[in-house]
Amino acid sequence: MQQLLTSLTQQKALFMNHTPDWLSDDNIQQHSVDVRQFMGFRQATLPDGLRVIDAYNSSGLQYTILPDRGMDIWAASYNGKPLTWLSQGSPFLPDMSQGWLRQFNGGLLTTCGLTHVGPPEADPATGAHRGIHGKYTYQRAHTLNANATTLTATIAQSSLFGEQLQLVRRYTLTPGVPRIAIHDEVTNLADEPSPFMLLYHCNVGYPLVQAGTQVTVASQVYPRDEAAQAAASTWQAYQAPQPRFAEQVYFHHVRTDGATASAALMNADWGLLFEWDAAAMPYLSQWKNTRQGIFVSGIEPGNCIPEGQNAARESGRLVMLQPGETQAFTLSMTVLDGEPALKAATDAIQASAERGELVAGCDLSGYSHL
Repeated sequence: MQQLLTSLTQQKALFMNHTPDWLSDDNIQQHSVDVRQFMGFRQATLPDGLRVIDAYNSSGLQYTILPDRGMDIWAASYNGKPLTWLSQGSPFLPDMSQGWLRQFNGGLLTTCGLTHVGPPEADPATGAHRGIHGKYTYQRAHTLNANATTLTATIAQSSLFGEQLQLVRRYTLTPGVPRIAIHDEVTNLADEPSPFMLLYHCNVGYPLVQAGTQVTVASQVYPRDEAAQAAASTWQAYQAPQPRFAEQVYFHHVRTDGATASAALMNADWGLLFEWDAAAMPYLSQWKNTRQGIFVSGIEPGNCIPEGQNAARESGRLVMLQPGETQAFTLSMTVLDGEPALKAATDAIQASAERGELVAGCDLSGYSHL
């Protein structure tokens, strides 16, 4: 069994982690005086004042980071093909008066949290309003630092007499590898515990997601509600766009044979592999929204499900970040280009399904699995 797992790991490395020889340090130094010819982060400001940073690494993958929207990712493409769905008029300057749905950029990543993820609600003790998916997406980054392969920034979510949370995000580029690599560290700077909910709302669109695309994950599957239960037999498969399609959400208790959990969206030609630290993020939510014109699917690892702070507290699922405590999170998204890469990812996930164990710390009591 160990030999099989080692073989699968090597196979993954062969098709997804290999920097081409022409991008070796020696070849770059022999042929260029500026590494930005091959990779880097290009910073600019749009006419409305919104800052943008374009990331590229000679792999065919390009994506745009929004420092004024929590260092999340807006547009992304691979060899000219878009990876994500975009909202009309986006990217938007942060404006809390507009509400989360009107400020939703679409984009490849919208981080939800940091104290609330889920529907709007009122705090039962104070009456304070919590909007959908929290306040993080409205926060602006400061202390930006970039070199050819690394971009870091600090984002604060804070309120006088309220939470004092700090997130430090790092993007890392690997030359020639079509991967987005994110490392976050969240620290509670306050003198009392803080509710802590974090979910990576990764939004994938057409043409990667289309009729025939499937999600591959080793997991027990839990429909969120009646709409999801009614379509449970096709939770893996994506259909053609439908007018007025009602969204479907599934929660996954993933299996893994190591520290890293994974899931992939794949069609016949290409796909996108998601990998994350299973101990830090034991939950995975799947959002299917194949509505005509608003055709997008979410693959959403997190330390919670999108149930809201009130429900998480009642169910015992609410994480509390202690004073001075720091928690770290890693997430990567890798393009799978062609049959060998698709097969390597499929085989690795299948190995987790056959030999892996359910991730510890995932409590989906209150929901029934398929």
